[in-house]
Amino acid sequence: MTIAMNHYRSLAEADPDIYQAIQNETRRQHEGLELIASENFVSEAVLQAAGSVFTNKYAEGYPGKRYYGGCEYTDVVENLAIARAKELFGCEHVNVQPHSGSQANMSVYLSVLNYGDTVLGFDLSHGGHLTHGHPLNFSGKSYKIVPYGVTKEDETIDYDEMERLANEHKPRLILCGASAYSRTIDFERIASIARSVDALCMADIAHIAGLVAAGIHPSPVPYMDFVTTTTHKTLRGPRSGIVMCKEKFAKDLDRTVFPGVQGGPLVHIMAAKAVAFKEALQPEFVEYQKQIVVNAKALCQGLAEAGFRIVSGGTDNHVFLVDVFSKGLFGKDAEKALDAAHITVNKNSIPFDTNPPMKGSGIRIGTPAVTTRGMGEAEMTTIASLVAEVLSAPQDESVRAQVSAKVKELTAQFPLYPNRLSKADVASGD
Repeated sequence: MTIAMNHYRSLAEADPDIYQAIQNETRRQHEGLELIASENFVSEAVLQAAGSVFTNKYAEGYPGKRYYGGCEYTDVVENLAIARAKELFGCEHVNVQPHSGSQANMSVYLSVLNYGDTVLGFDLSHGGHLTHGHPLNFSGKSYKIVPYGVTKEDETIDYDEMERLANEHKPRLILCGASAYSRTIDFERIASIARSVDALCMADIAHIAGLVAAGIHPSPVPYMDFVTTTTHKTLRGPRSGIVMCKEKFAKDLDRTVFPGVQGGPLVHIMAAKAVAFKEALQPEFVEYQKQIVVNAKALCQGLAEAGFRIVSGGTDNHVFLVDVFSKGLFGKDAEKALDAAHITVNKNSIPFDTNPPMKGSGIRIGTPAVTTRGMGEAEMTTIASLVAEVLSAPQDESVRAQVSAKVKELTAQFPLYPNRLSKADVASGD
């Protein structure tokens, strides 16, 4: 009986240190301005599903074909996630088991490529992702990567150069998608280039999945053989991934996800994905995605008017890069100064960067999280002025303190997880 009672103690009783860290993080998220483009705030419903008893369940295999007993309710969860993802994206087949976007990408590579095959991928330094061929990543170590990038003139994808490289290298796979690219991607043209050299094509839409689902950005699904995405950025779900593909690749893909690259799925996270997909199927989700883009444009314009150079001159989606080195700042220093004022961004390389990645010449800014809180164009104008105020005097602690106070005044008007905040024994000091 003593063991059972201890087993059911609250987190605060069982582990005060972790409990306090969670409460402090709740406060940090509530009080700060989250401008990291790859982050968002899930709903209470998604949080509850992610923290459910499904974390206890092993479920290797697929619905109706498990290697463990007791999976009848797991099958309900996974089938709902599959059906909702298909409806949301209009895809022929989807696997909802990948633990992350990286594993989603890996599963595609291992489904259709042999080690050493040639892959055309978007250069990380121009806005791509580590799993698109970085030499330190499994993708760069396993395959011959031919990178393509953006033009120097307008800093948008150089489709002509992509076509030239495809004809020269005859890749087995052409990969598109980005982690720091602010313009609309022409999936139809990329697929056409792939077909012209008898290559397969894949789109990683981790960043723009919510925009695609809402019809704000063109969908790659009709054109691409494979489409991967995380579920936690604009899609506003738990941290995880999914893979979509044409039906002819379904069997090979499923075998690669399990048992190829992972064992039992995280059933609690699949449940949270299913909840997020249901939320994304509601009409208000479309309005939310539209506001993300409106807010990004407003914030981008505000910073441009404050004298900052915006990479490619603007944004069509949720994200944009600010060239802070043109103001004499490294991205690393800009990130640190803003963080001290409770404004969270991340340092980022910009195309043709002359500085190393850990310093970077830019910062990446996105609007999904602040839009989730209910902020609009007026708040974006305010945020732009706050960012500019800090970066005009990045070493001035009094400026940081003044901006921090203004940030807290702003975020107090848009409470985040108020029920959790009111119950939290939040530490008073920073």
